[in-house]
This record gives sequence, structure tokens and C-alpha cells, in this order.
Amino acid sequence: MIKFVVFWFNQQEFIKTLAMIAKDWHDCANNEIDMQEIMCKAKLSDRITNAILILHTLSVVGYGTRIILANVDIIDCTSEPPYIHKMELPFDVNTQRVYKTVVIAQFAYVIMCSWIAGAVNALLLTLTLHIGSQMDILRSWLTDFASNENGKKRALFTTNKIIEKHQRIINFSEKVENLYTYIALLQFASNTIMICSLAFLIVSAIGTPDATEHIIRSLLFYTITNLEAFIFCFAGEYLNNKSKAIGIAAYSAAWYNLKPEETRILLFIILRSQKQLTLTVGKLTNLSLEYFASIMNASGSYLSVLLAMQ
Repeated sequence: MIKFVVFWFNQQEFIKTLAMIAKDWHDCANNEIDMQEIMCKAKLSDRITNAILILHTLSVVGYGTRIILANVDIIDCTSEPPYIHKMELPFDVNTQRVYKTVVIAQFAYVIMCSWIAGAVNALLLTLTLHIGSQMDILRSWLTDFASNENGKKRALFTTNKIIEKHQRIINFSEKVENLYTYIALLQFASNTIMICSLAFLIVSAIGTPDATEHIIRSLLFYTITNLEAFIFCFAGEYLNNKSKAIGIAAYSAAWYNLKPEETRILLFIILRSQKQLTLTVGKLTNLSLEYFASIMNASGSYLSVLLAMQ
């Protein structure tokens, strides 16, 4: 829900981001190589999105199915019937039909929230992969730029295209950063606590009579929580590496085949690429696989403290 509030506050940025994606697809329509590149990333995004949603669904089903199928004695007032979410109801649950209706409604609510959370995370990967496809297209342009033999007019047109493409990539990356930076801050604040708590439940369940059931239920959510953190960190690492590759492609171009005024374009691209495109956590630190490792180390430290206090 908090993620959607952040998106609501940044809805204009999101609309502009979608418009930029539409323009990128339109620009690639007349170039078969560029279209293949952007289609490849789109298909990869589709597979990743499906995998994320399936994994979120399995985690909720694995947790809620036992409660839905449980044979609960509603008449027994000495014990409270199990719910997926503990809540105060404005009515009495005194029949099996009412109880099952409440539990199924809770199950539907949880699975929809899980899908929404997964979709927001998958959207980040989709946007990041789209940026990656545009960077790959720009790299191919830079490779062909120095070997251009179609005259001054064609060279000027290619130069303008390269400059415009690079600036659009930078602008697109900044919009994605503005959309997700505070979502990432909330995500990692909650994920650190959840990773530690779920790991504590898994370790504490070892040796108990129903250890297998508790471990399996907690392990699914533990996997999802780690996956969410990894998705954000991978997106930041991917974007950073791709932006470095632009500078390397410009540096590796056959600049000696160009005129002096044309080589200045490569210099500007190399200079601009030295400031890598990144995703941040609330404008505080960059997202990377190294940051993911630090999150896991911090969670492990907190887990050790909890086990020592047990």
C-alpha cells in the first residue's frame, strides 16, 4: 500500500516514463537490429514478471491453505479459531460458513496484496531492462559511428542521434530513480527486520514437534523477502554496469577515423559516462550487490543477538 502511495505522489513522473518507453519503441520500429534488442529485453521482462508473480502466489498458498482446509470447531469457545490475519470482527463468527467466508476473504486479500507487491518489484526490473536495451543500442551506434562513410551530412545526423539517445537514457534513469528511491528506503527498512525475524522463526522451529510445517511456511516468505531485496540491488548493479559500458564503447570506438570535431562527441560521452547511472536508497546510498551483502550481514548479526537473548 505504501508503494502505491509513493507512486500516486509521483504519478506525473510515471506517466512521463511510460511516454518515453512508447517513444523508444516507436523509434526502433524502423530498425530491425534495434527492434530485436528491445524485444529481447521485453521478453525477458515478461518471463521474470511471471516468475515473480508465481513465486508470490506459491508463498501465500503455502501459508494460507492449511488454515482454509483446517477443521476448526467454531462452537468451542475455549480457543480462538486460526485466521490468516488476526483481526477484530464487528460480528460473531459462530458458524462454519461465516468462518470459512472470513478466511477465504482474508486469503484473497493477502494474495492480491502479494501480487501488487510482486508487480511493483517486477516493474522496476522491467524499467531497468528497458534502460539496458537502450544502452545496448547506443553502444552499437557508437561502434558503427567511427566507421561511418556516408559523408558529412550522414555523420552529423548520426552524431545528433547519439547525443539525443544518451540524454534520453540519462533522463529515463533519473525518472526511475525518483520513482523508486523512497520505495527502496521503506523496502530495505522492512526487509532487514523481516529477514531477521523469519530466520529467527526458522531456527527456533528446529527441534519442535511440528518443525517441518513451520519451517516450510516461514521459508517461503523468507525466500520472497530476500528476493525483493535482491531485485532492487540487482537493478542498481545492472544499471551501473551498463552505464560504464557506454563509456567503454565510446573509448573503444575507432576515433582515429573521425574528424577532430566529431571526436569531441566521444570525449563528451566518455566524460558523462564517468558519472555512472545509479539507483539509490532514499538518496542515501547506491543499490548494488555489495549493498545486498551488507543487508544480509546485518540481518545475520541481528539474528545472532536474538538467539543469544532467547
